[in-house]
Amino acid sequence: MQSGLDNSNGSPAWVEPTGWWSRPCGGREVLAIALPLVVQTAFWSIMWFIDRMFLMWYSKDAMAAALPAGMFFWTLICFPQGIASFTNTFVAQYHGAGRPDRIGLAVQQGIWFGWVVTPLLLLAIPLAPWLFTGAGATPEIVRQEILYFQTLALGAGALVLSGAMSSFYTGRGLTGVVMLVDVAGSIVNIVLDYLLIFGKFGLPELGIAGAGLATAIANWSVVLVYWLLMRQRANRARFGFSATHFDAELFRRLLRFGVPSGLPLLVEALGFTLLIRAVSRIGETEAAATSLAFNVNAVAFVPLIGLSIAVSTLVGQKLGENRSALAARATWTGLVLGLAYTAVFAALYVGVPEWFLLAHAAQADPAQFAPVRIFTIELLKFVALYCFFDALQIIFVGALKGAGDTRFILVNSVVVSTLAIATGSLCESHFRWAETGWQLWGWWWVITGWIFTLGVVYGLRFLQGKWQTMRVIESDLLPADRESPAPTAAEPAAADPAAAGELCGVQSPE
Repeated sequence: MQSGLDNSNGSPAWVEPTGWWSRPCGGREVLAIALPLVVQTAFWSIMWFIDRMFLMWYSKDAMAAALPAGMFFWTLICFPQGIASFTNTFVAQYHGAGRPDRIGLAVQQGIWFGWVVTPLLLLAIPLAPWLFTGAGATPEIVRQEILYFQTLALGAGALVLSGAMSSFYTGRGLTGVVMLVDVAGSIVNIVLDYLLIFGKFGLPELGIAGAGLATAIANWSVVLVYWLLMRQRANRARFGFSATHFDAELFRRLLRFGVPSGLPLLVEALGFTLLIRAVSRIGETEAAATSLAFNVNAVAFVPLIGLSIAVSTLVGQKLGENRSALAARATWTGLVLGLAYTAVFAALYVGVPEWFLLAHAAQADPAQFAPVRIFTIELLKFVALYCFFDALQIIFVGALKGAGDTRFILVNSVVVSTLAIATGSLCESHFRWAETGWQLWGWWWVITGWIFTLGVVYGLRFLQGKWQTMRVIESDLLPADRESPAPTAAEPAAADPAAAGELCGVQSPE
């Protein structure tokens, strides 16, 4: 950090660093928040990768059933989880405005919401046969889809609750806590996957139902750990958890901004679910290859979600401080990091796609896996083509959510997703009697165009700049306009005296 002398009294004067790495909201600050989240989400993708790998070892039918059932499950939870996770923006803006007393109250409203929707999500379990019957897949795949969805649904409420609970830490920049908790949950999931899918150490061999049950147990274990951490005396005193109650006005604002934030996830998940069902009707091999291609791409895609949360957090904090220029800088820094990360995987998908298939092929039946492998290698070329625009839309959506620009996200998601599915359905119908038919490649071109459009439109919205005037917290809590950064702006978590204690699970003496 550079410094100079104040001419009035001779004392050192702080000068903002100008390098991309060291300046406020530059590479170092964004990575300080993003890296633990990237590690956390990387463990998610590793967990999903291993889960699908075990299912491929178990049977090709289990692998083919996992993706449509998993997409239906994501469709079930993404809307309420999107609402609960929007608590992160409230926490970030209250933190930036210097109002820790409002943080605990905001988090509690997200937790109240999670408990309300948990029994509603469990009602999906008896409806599972209706969801999957008639999808066009074989009876055995349909049976396994139902089993997987029903066991996953047992942990649906936990994902909503943990979305609100984790916001208590991510919104304040304490992403290391979230990393440790979720990595532990991922390890629990992986171990239980092996034990319950294959029936090891005396446990029953449950196959795909074991994979779903392992995930549900791991999800609830994460909720338990967050609950224990948030009950620390320092958290109850500093952030108002000792007196948290239902706040109708704050709960209303959570729904006002959270519903438009969660609905785009539902729209896009529903669209992808319909797309996957269309692919599943083509054939078992095509369905398994599509599932495998998405599973491989999770290694590159899911960590970007962590980077997006970091961008959303910094945008929220800086807007809470009334520093919109720094919020914009954090977004561009995140985009550079995201595109660089994505470029590495795009090159690998095209250059050495076989590397990503070695583990799946290790214990799979060679005759069954050979045609799946051929299709998957071709599909990874599509992934390499669209992954750059995926990075664009993920980062820009994170920035817009950090500001509260959720209505635009909703409208754009509905329009683009509807056009994509409608285009695919029309083309499938029109080319049905062609020599090769619409088939697998046509639907993958739809996916590519879908993601390309989302990335471009969100980028244009960000450049428009309207988000810089938006806030989700009370206007009277905002400080005066402070576009010139203060010396403490470069360390978002440093002002939190309980930070070190929370990360280690130790109570602060405060």
